[in-house]
Amino acid sequence: MDAVRADRDEILQAVSSAVLAVTRHLSVREVLQVIVRSAQRLLDARYAALGVPDDDGSFAEFVAEGITDKQWDAIGPLPRQHGMLGVMLREGAPARLPDIRKDPRFEYWPKAHPVMKDFLGVPIRDGEEVLGIIFLANKRTPGGFTQEDQDLLTLFAAHAAIALTNARLYERGRELAMLEERNRVARELHDAVTQKLFSLRLSAQAAGAMLEQAPDKAAVELERVQRLAGEALSELRAVIVELRPAELDRHGLSETLRKHVRLLDRLHPSVVAFECAELPPLDSAVEVAVLRVAQEALHNALRHSGATHVLVRLSYEDGKLVLIVRDDGSGFEQAESRGLGLVSMRDRAESVGGVMTVESSPGRGTTVRVEVGV
Repeated sequence: MDAVRADRDEILQAVSSAVLAVTRHLSVREVLQVIVRSAQRLLDARYAALGVPDDDGSFAEFVAEGITDKQWDAIGPLPRQHGMLGVMLREGAPARLPDIRKDPRFEYWPKAHPVMKDFLGVPIRDGEEVLGIIFLANKRTPGGFTQEDQDLLTLFAAHAAIALTNARLYERGRELAMLEERNRVARELHDAVTQKLFSLRLSAQAAGAMLEQAPDKAAVELERVQRLAGEALSELRAVIVELRPAELDRHGLSETLRKHVRLLDRLHPSVVAFECAELPPLDSAVEVAVLRVAQEALHNALRHSGATHVLVRLSYEDGKLVLIVRDDGSGFEQAESRGLGLVSMRDRAESVGGVMTVESSPGRGTTVRVEVGV
């Protein structure tokens, strides 16, 4: 009984980490990763994954432990409907196999897929609805997965359903909040910026009418045009800065930037790589600013530098979030860099209390570094 109680305590502690992850405002994907890591540790498995089904019988989300980013890139697209994973999606029943490769339902793996043998899969249910499926493979302890392991993972899945349900509710709440925020921004655009632009147009028309007969009055109107244009631009920038990309709400900064880098790597001949250490919870404004700086720096590297390799790195050092975008391209004379958006990038960094530095010279590539206290 003591051993069973200890197992259950370990389960509850593991799942509570996932539930607490939601209350700490981590992304849904990060919550899924907490569940996967907890299951992997709980049953001492070499590989672990969690798939969340979509409405088409495939996986809307799929996270894994034990497989590196490099391996994922080589494996290719997410699993869809084939093989044992497809069977579990359709049937929603537990599966425990001594060797998945010998099961008649097994089809194939992509060439770069790691070799897996013993296999255990359990659905995560909320009543009749399958919220997700936990997969484990290659138990480190000899002998493979046992019936006791299956019972333990089934109990774990029942508790993990709480974390997934909370994650869904939290995401829906954020989506509603985001919609309300966009409506507020639209109202501000109409009430503030639109009125400024209307006044600007009237002043410009008045200046045009006075230009020949009353040049002094026209000059006054033109000064007013200039002032109104500046005010409208400032207000428009303030509104735009508040707009938070939807990807950040769904995935957080590190995963959003990882996906962006992966897409660019596929679209461009340059090799674009991403590295990220574990990050603390980040303020919303910091995430937006750092993401935009990274995107602009990547645009410059891929469109203007002729780089063959570009590296994006996020880290947390001495209480600071650090972004580095480094390329091996042609570089530039910094005195002649006004057309590369460096001013706006620096403004974005400084708007959240950060500092941006740029190191570049002809033929030596470019490194953009941003540090923000968090």
